[in-house]
Amino acid sequence: MTSETILDHKKKANALLKADADKILKLIKVQMDNLTMPQCPLYEEVLDTQMFGLSREIEFAVRLGLIEESEGKAILGQLEKELSILHEASVRK
Repeated sequence: MTSETILDHKKKANALLKADADKILKLIKVQMDNLTMPQCPLYEEVLDTQMFGLSREIEFAVRLGLIEESEGKAILGQLEKELSILHEASVRK
């Protein structure tokens, strides 16, 4: 593969992982707004399952050399921060 192709794959991997993180955030936001409270076991199960899946995707991308480990940690860290903000807002309601 050429270095241009590798760079393109890395950009795509990063974009896909960020899109998946955004999907999780949107899913949890909808669930918190419409379905359940954060203390609900269903909420926790969905969140845990989705976060685990994303962490495995990130680990796979790191192992392939498509993203750096620090980039993966940053994606998860940002998602956790945004989820924490949503949780706090939900608790205040």
